[in-house]
Amino acid sequence: MDYTKLAEEFLQKIYRLSKHSTHKEINESMQGEIFALQYIAFHKGAVQPSEISNITHVSSARVAATLNSLESKGLITRRIDTDDRRRILVELTTNGKEEADKYFQMILKKVAKMLSGLGEHDATEYVRIIGRLSDILAKSHE
Repeated sequence: MDYTKLAEEFLQKIYRLSKHSTHKEINESMQGEIFALQYIAFHKGAVQPSEISNITHVSSARVAATLNSLESKGLITRRIDTDDRRRILVELTTNGKEEADKYFQMILKKVAKMLSGLGEHDATEYVRIIGRLSDILAKSHE
């Protein structure tokens, strides 16, 4: 099989897909303030800024700027860890939880609509294949 030719076709299709607003919104949910809110919400408790930095591969200075913005909007709080005073813990406020849930529900509906267009079999296969690709890429970075 000519994987280079297939890769070229894949890139062309990904480029076309990236032009659609739903895809852009999904991508936006994977970065910046929205991602930080989602990350904290999914952990259902306090997280360290370094965790956000590590998972996003973004500098600690950039994460600090993101957290400053979220804090100024009243969506998060930061506090010193009582077990280790060198660590800062970040938690969502009530407004932060509501905002994170609102955005998650919006993205969830858009993705469900997109997947429903594929039909049950193709949608299931697509999610399975994305999972396999994620596993392959994770192993290649170990």
